[in-house]
Amino acid sequence: MTVTAALRGTGSAAWADALLLSFAQAGYVQAVPDILQPAEPFLDLSGEDIRKSLYLTTDASGEELCLRPDLTIPVARDYLASAGAGQPAGFCYLGPVFRYRGGRPSEFLQAGIESFGRQDRAAADAEMLALALEATSTFGLTEVEIRTGDVALFNALIDALDLYPVWRRRLIKDFNRKVSLTEDIERLTLATAPGRNEYEGVLAALAGSDRKAALALVTDLMSIAGTTNVGGRTVAEIADRFLEQSTLKGGALPRDALDIIKRFLAIAGDPDDAVAQLRALAADARLSITAAIDQFESRVGFMAARGIDTAKTRFSTSFGRGLDYYTGFEFELHAKGNGAEPLVAGGRYDGLLTQLGASAPIPAVGFSIWVECLTQAGRKPGSTGSAA
Repeated sequence: MTVTAALRGTGSAAWADALLLSFAQAGYVQAVPDILQPAEPFLDLSGEDIRKSLYLTTDASGEELCLRPDLTIPVARDYLASAGAGQPAGFCYLGPVFRYRGGRPSEFLQAGIESFGRQDRAAADAEMLALALEATSTFGLTEVEIRTGDVALFNALIDALDLYPVWRRRLIKDFNRKVSLTEDIERLTLATAPGRNEYEGVLAALAGSDRKAALALVTDLMSIAGTTNVGGRTVAEIADRFLEQSTLKGGALPRDALDIIKRFLAIAGDPDDAVAQLRALAADARLSITAAIDQFESRVGFMAARGIDTAKTRFSTSFGRGLDYYTGFEFELHAKGNGAEPLVAGGRYDGLLTQLGASAPIPAVGFSIWVECLTQAGRKPGSTGSAA
C-alpha cells in the first residue's frame, strides 16, 4: 500500500499527492528507503543522547538496527550505494518515521527533499527555501515566518580569530546548542582568574601546545602512574579532557576576540542589513571572512531571483538547528503566531556524506516537512483562505 493510499480518510492524501507531484515537476525523483536501518550512523552523527528516542533491535549477527528516526540519512546512504554516487542528483520522499516524542505519537509522517552533488551552492540553497515555501502553499499556508542562519559564517569567524584549537572545537561544537555556547562565553569572560590548584602550572604549560604531542605526554604520564580506566573513560579520553581543561582554565581567549564574537552573535534582522553589518565587523576587526559573506550575499540574491521577499526573511548569525552535521545555510518555516515548532526545516550539510563513507566531499542540501503539523496549520483541499 502506498503512503498516499494509507492517508485516504485522514484528510491528508490530496496534499500528499500534490506535494509529491510538485517535487517531481521540480526534477526530484522519489526515494523509498528501507524502514529498518543500521543504528550506527544515527548514533555516530547525533550522539548517544538520541538512543533514548530510537526504537532499537539487534539482528542475528549482532548488528544494532533501528526504525528510521528520519529520512535524510537513509536517503543519503542509498545515494552513496548507487551507481550515481558523487554525481548531481535530487530526491524527494514521503513516509513514516519513528521516534519517541513523549506524549506525542512515535510514528509520524515526514516529507522532504535532498539534493546531492551540486557545486552551485548558493543557487541550490535558494532553491531549497523556494521549494519549502511552495510546499507550505500546497498545504494552504500563504504566510509563514522564515527564519534563517548560516553556520559557515560562524565557522569562518572562529577560524579568522586564530583561537587555540580546543576553543575552536568547543565553540563550533556548541554553536547549535545555545545553552552550551552561552556557558562557553561566560567561561571565557571569567577565564582570567588566577590558578587555584597545585597543577595549574601544568595546565598553563599545556595550554595552546601541539595537541598531538600534549596528548602523548599526558597519556604517557597516566600510563606510568598505572591509570587504565576511570569512570568508564579510557586513558586517551581522560588525556583529551585534561588537555581541553588546560586551555579552558588558562584564559586562552583574548578580550578583543570575545568582544568580536559577541558583536557577531548580535547581528540579526533583514539579510541585506546583516550583510552590511558583517562587512563592517570584518573591516573593523580586520577579519578575513569575505568569502563566507560573499556566499551569504550571493544566496540572498538567488532567493530574491526566485521571488522570495527577503525583507520578510529573518536572518540571525546565532541561528542554529541543533544538528552537528550542518555546515552552512540553515532555515526553518513557522506558522504565523504559532511558531514554537517548525513546519519545515533544513539546510546545507556538506560534511554528512563523507561521514557516511564517501571517499571525497559531496555538497548536500535539503529539508524535511512535518506533514501532520502542516495538515493542522493549513486548510482542507478544496477550501479557500488560509489558516494562520
